[in-house]
Amino acid sequence: MNNFMISLQRFFKNKNTVTILGVIAIIAILFAGYTYQIKKAVNPVHDIPVASTTIQPRTKITADMITTVDVAPIVLGANVYTTKTQVIGKYSNVNTIIPKGSMFYKESLVREDELPDSSFVDVPDGQIPYNFPVNMDTTYGNSIFPGNYIDIYMKAETEDGTLIVGKLIENVKVLAVKDSSGKHVFENSEESRIPSTLIFGVDPEINILLRKASYMNNFSVELFPVPHGGTVPTTGTTIVSSQTLKDFINARTVQNDELNANAGA
Repeated sequence: MNNFMISLQRFFKNKNTVTILGVIAIIAILFAGYTYQIKKAVNPVHDIPVASTTIQPRTKITADMITTVDVAPIVLGANVYTTKTQVIGKYSNVNTIIPKGSMFYKESLVREDELPDSSFVDVPDGQIPYNFPVNMDTTYGNSIFPGNYIDIYMKAETEDGTLIVGKLIENVKVLAVKDSSGKHVFENSEESRIPSTLIFGVDPEINILLRKASYMNNFSVELFPVPHGGTVPTTGTTIVSSQTLKDFINARTVQNDELNANAGA
């Protein structure tokens, strides 16, 4: 027994033995850590909510739109909702389509009170949103999209019956195209919506000019959009293109300064 103990002591005091045992211990620790990390990364997380159908923008999420799947943790990020209760009742964000089978990402869902109308959010500072009536024909078969630049043309008849047609304003950026119920025409990939209104922003003076023209039925005034030709600078300014048309409108309507004077009287 004593000889065995002596041999065992010599064994552990041997530098080569200690080195070998140290290497084995390190390998064992690394292997255990690696195995733990692998299991942590691949062992599925259960009941992660995913879309059971394609969800269009501005849609309230209901229970029947959700199914659950098991997902490897490595796939989950901090921006993914992990329970149904976090998803139900929220809305798909503006211009966000959630494909069938997709997880629900936090930037894709908002509360109802957070749901903006992007057409008004995008109106530049100092400008006024203008609703311009259109139809399928005047949008060239629904070919005018948000982000396009258009010119507004005007047709009218003078008191002696002379027909006048010309470009009233130019370089107008379309912010939204909506149907008669106020829905964005191009945000839903599963519905065919008919354009009813173009929304764009204009300076106050041009806003008044357009509104005056739209009420001049006695002169058969018609306003219609035309796609802007050529290259349009992204920082371009909407301008009145025809002074003649502007003068025609203002000569047959009350001037703004007259209204202001009457209001102050």
